Amino acid sequence: MKKLIVKFTAILAIIAVPLVAYEEGVDYIRLQRSLPVERGTLTKVFSYACPYCYKYDKSVIPKVMSKLDGVKFIPYHLKTKGELGNSVSEIFAVLIAIDNENGIDLLSDESKFKKAKFAIYKAYHDNGERWNNGKNKDDFLNQILSVVGVSTDEFEKRLKDFSVITMLSDWDNGYAVAQLQGVPALVVDGRYLINTQNIRSLDDLAKLITKLQSHD
Repeated sequence: MKKLIVKFTAILAIIAVPLVAYEEGVDYIRLQRSLPVERGTLTKVFSYACPYCYKYDKSVIPKVMSKLDGVKFIPYHLKTKGELGNSVSEIFAVLIAIDNENGIDLLSDESKFKKAKFAIYKAYHDNGERWNNGKNKDDFLNQILSVVGVSTDEFEKRLKDFSVITMLSDWDNGYAVAQLQGVPALVVDGRYLINTQNIRSLDDLAKLITKLQSHD
């Protein structure tokens, strides 16, 4: 009887716990200036030089995106961070454009963007590579472009593409977002910045993203 009472009490306690109520100003904030992205998106503002951005790309983003149906992932790299921030942004923009042309998801192992991103992360964070404090730019470019099979000539040519120029310009909007709470910064539909410090689990993050996408 005591066991039954304990179980019954536990059930009542579970039923009594209210659903998580996400609060503006606590769990997320509405950006005064939205990012120029479409609805149904999750944007990650990040820097290759940020160790937490690396951890998020390894352990958080792929898992939470697998819980979201029909949500598009959009990376926004900050050129203002790290010794080679501008060069990294240019590489990422070119490779994202190539992936988009080929219809390859940016989270796929086939993605040139993903391959280059993790090659840079590993070199910088795991191996301590700094490319002579960013002075060896050519060596850096050759090293990363060789990983994805893109020649320097093709890279330089694609830097002039309208889609790449537009992408790099759009990414400049990420700096104002990063100033609010640092990086990585997660933005839903370009309008809602998630307070990642209040996230309790991957399921919780996925639920919050889904809730924010239901807003008008």
